Amino acid sequence: MNRTAKVTRPLLMAVAACVVVLPLLVVVFGTFKTLPELFDAPLAPPSSPTLDNYRAAVEDGGLGSAFVNSAIVTAGAVLLTLVVASLAAFFCARMPGRAGWAVFGVLVAGLAVPAQAAIVPQYVLFDRLGLTDSLVGLVLVNTVTTLPTAVFILGGFLRTIPEELYEAAELDGASPLRAFRSLALPLIRPALATTGIFLFVMDWNDLLYPLLFVRSQENRTLPLALLDFQGEFLTRYPLLFAGVVIASAPVVVVYVLLQRQFVAGLTAGAVRG
Repeated sequence: MNRTAKVTRPLLMAVAACVVVLPLLVVVFGTFKTLPELFDAPLAPPSSPTLDNYRAAVEDGGLGSAFVNSAIVTAGAVLLTLVVASLAAFFCARMPGRAGWAVFGVLVAGLAVPAQAAIVPQYVLFDRLGLTDSLVGLVLVNTVTTLPTAVFILGGFLRTIPEELYEAAELDGASPLRAFRSLALPLIRPALATTGIFLFVMDWNDLLYPLLFVRSQENRTLPLALLDFQGEFLTRYPLLFAGVVIASAPVVVVYVLLQRQFVAGLTAGAVRG
C-alpha cells in the first residue's frame, strides 16, 4: 500500500463515519430536547434531558397501537414468507432436469417487476376480497411482495446441499417432506436467519402498502403513524425523532440477536457461490 492510500483511506473512512454518525446524533439528542433547543444547538447534548417526547409519541401520537400492528404484520409476513419460500425453493432444487430451474425462474421473476407496477391490480383484488383496511391483508400483500426475494436467497443455499445426503435420506425411507424438515432445514438455518432479517427490515419499514390499504386509525402501522407528526406548516421534530427511534429499535434488537447467524449466512453464501 503506497503512502497516498495510507493517508486517503483513513480520511475517507472518517468522512463516511461523520456522514452516518452526525445525523444519528442529531436524531438521538433531539428526542430529549424541546423544539427551540433543537434548533439552537442540534449537535449539542441536551442541557435538560426530558422523556416527554417519547411519552407524547406513544400516548398522544398513537405509536403504542401502531407498534403492535407493525409487530403483528411483520411477524406474520416474515413467518409466512419463510415457510412458503423454503418449501418452494426446496422442491425447485429437488426437481429433476430443467423443470426445477424453470419453476425457480418463474418464482423469482417477481424481482424484475417494480412493486409500484402491481399496485392497482393488487388493490382491486384485495378490495374485492374484503382484505383492505385489515392486518391480514397487509400480511398477505407483504408476503406476496417479498416472496421472490426469499425464494432467490434460499434457493441458492438449497442447491448447495450434496445430492448424496438426499439419496441417503431416501434409502432410510424419508419422504420429501421428511427430508425437507430433518435434512434441509437444519443445514440452511443460517440462510433462514439472513433471509429473515432482510424480510423483517422490508416489512417493518414498509409504508407503501399501509398507505394504500389502510384507512382506519386502529389499523395503522408505525411508518404510517409517523406521517401524522409532520404538519403542513410545522413539524414537531423532537416528537418525530422520538417516533423514529422507537420504530428503529426493533430492527437493531433483531440484528443484535441474530447477527451471528446473519454473518454465518453471508459467509456461507460467499464461500459456496
